[in-house]
Amino acid sequence: MYLTEYEQEMLDGKYGAAQAMALKVLVAVGECFGAKRLLEVSRVHVASSNQEADVWFAEKLLKLGGRCLVAPTVNPGFNVSYLSQHLSISKEDAELTERAHRAYRDLGAILTLSCTPYLEANVPRFGEILSYSETSVTIYVNSVIGARTNRESVQSSLCAAITGRVPEYGFLLDENRKGSVLVQVEADLKSDFDYQLLGSCTQKIGPGVPVFVGLPQNLSQEALINLGTQLNTTGSYAMFHIPGVTPEAPTLEAAFGGREPERVVTITDEDLQEIHRKISRPPGKIDFAMFGCPHLTFSQVQEVAQLVKGKKLAVEMWLLTSSLNKELARRTGMLEVIEEAGGHIVEDTCIDQPCWSHLKGKVGVTDSPKCAYYASMRGMNFVIRDLAACVEAALKGEVS
Repeated sequence: MYLTEYEQEMLDGKYGAAQAMALKVLVAVGECFGAKRLLEVSRVHVASSNQEADVWFAEKLLKLGGRCLVAPTVNPGFNVSYLSQHLSISKEDAELTERAHRAYRDLGAILTLSCTPYLEANVPRFGEILSYSETSVTIYVNSVIGARTNRESVQSSLCAAITGRVPEYGFLLDENRKGSVLVQVEADLKSDFDYQLLGSCTQKIGPGVPVFVGLPQNLSQEALINLGTQLNTTGSYAMFHIPGVTPEAPTLEAAFGGREPERVVTITDEDLQEIHRKISRPPGKIDFAMFGCPHLTFSQVQEVAQLVKGKKLAVEMWLLTSSLNKELARRTGMLEVIEEAGGHIVEDTCIDQPCWSHLKGKVGVTDSPKCAYYASMRGMNFVIRDLAACVEAALKGEVS
């Protein structure tokens, strides 16, 4: 791989052991993928899980004198202060989370603690070179914004923040961003939730960069987030196109770069119904409701508040969102409405955390297949419905 004089000096340790180690990692990654050079990176998001290996790596770079050249935003762990008032949090789990926060803070990260940085705190521009990790993040910034990132790991994105560099391969190259699969959507998509199901049809879509036709031109932000999140969760996609909607696909021809699609796939109502049956538990009694994987938008928090206003929940309900959205909910009175109904709005928190141990073996309701997928690894079980149906179930204590 070609390195500039400055990059070679960094690799040789002239600017410190942390930068040398981080660049060594990135050069190795680049060589694995045939990268010819490194590029300057202007934005970074690190999907730190607050698990032991991630914390160890961040602390190692810090002990080596590391400091981020590009200040990254970071993913949520869990809000120790708030949840300790309502749940039984072990000392070990709380200490590990606090260690992670200290390490990233001292490295120079921006502690947004949100998995939707592209909505508020770390919004890239079209064509900008990034190093973003996290399933909803990478595909959204590539597809909806037209910025450029690969599906980075926690470690590779942190190394990019330390060095200000990223290897040039994959979705940083023009030729790999073109569509390869034509997806004809013949299903009747009535709500934002239906895009969760469409994005879950990855087994039928197959590998490549999908180009969706048959969708409306006025898609909501939530629909685009849902589609991308599920494509990346269930199929490891980094990008999609919708002609006339996403910026690199003004036309169908532009989406494919003038090439013919490798194959044509049709998605029908029957496909969506079948995938829904596969990913959701059958209806019945529930013990809790959980929303916010990825973090709820302000509009979604508002929808929940309107649905529970003046009512009482039959089960515990957790809304996970950014600290900005919680503050906006406070200012607009929505936080009070949700808390009076018996619900919680929690910032800085992910569903895939040990704080939810009291829900192990229980059945919940969620509008997020990603939530159900990750939480199942912690012993939680979910009925999956659209947001309004989920809230109705939380008010009744069961899904009909």
